[in-house]
Amino acid sequence: MATQSNEVKIQIGDEITILEGDELIAFNNMRAELHAESEAKKAEAQARATARKALLSKLGITAEEAALLLS
Repeated sequence: MATQSNEVKIQIGDEITILEGDELIAFNNMRAELHAESEAKKAEAQARATARKALLSKLGITAEEAALLLS
């Protein structure tokens, strides 16, 4: 059975360091920031896809027909 640990280890070359204190806080903040950016990009892509579908529907054409028109 695998054990689970809350330690955060980073490796640079052959050296492995366990993050503690301010380094751990900074790492977790960076991780949260990157996750938030990723979620924002996903939401933006979903909004664009929804807008694209709405526009195609309004024009009465399919995505394939739009691609043909734009190629």
